[in-house]
Amino acid sequence: MSQAYRTSRVRYIAMTGILSAIATVLMMLSFSVPFMPSFIKLDFSELPALIASFSMGPMSGVMVCLIKNLINLPMTTTGGVGELSNFLLGVFFVWPAGVLYHMRSNRRMALIASLVGAFTMALMSLPSNYYLTYPVYANLMPLDLIIGAYQAIVPGVDGLFQCLLFFNVPFTLLKGLLDTALTFLVYKRLSPLIKGKRN
Repeated sequence: MSQAYRTSRVRYIAMTGILSAIATVLMMLSFSVPFMPSFIKLDFSELPALIASFSMGPMSGVMVCLIKNLINLPMTTTGGVGELSNFLLGVFFVWPAGVLYHMRSNRRMALIASLVGAFTMALMSLPSNYYLTYPVYANLMPLDLIIGAYQAIVPGVDGLFQCLLFFNVPFTLLKGLLDTALTFLVYKRLSPLIKGKRN
């Protein structure tokens, strides 16, 4: 094993750890938004994961998603359901984005990859929440109360599927687009530092 390879692996582990720590803090700073039920929070913890996926590969991005949720798990108020959903949706975002970006690493591909990741996350939020997250969460909060929280905002929605389609999918897409915009603001400055290269 060459010295260059060992140095590269150490940097990979260290930077993945640092970005995971930043993601953990951002996840703790989650907040409610007016157009969603109070049990759904907005945070920007996928931002470091997307940066990791672009700079060090999709597996690094997935590890950031995993580590931040494992660290937050002891402080959960959702019995781990929120962390499970956050991890799954994060992977749906950063994995395809990272794979596409590493096929051709330029600004145009970064935008395409981020948008594909954001739309994938939004689309997959529907089946992942409908078949996995919310059935588990219903053990903590009855399903009729969950649906009622959505109906308090838009009385016309009927059933869990409609609630997820009209609320969670657009919300998740917006979250992905915000993370994409923030990544474009900071990635060019951070990438050389993460990779250990000069501009």
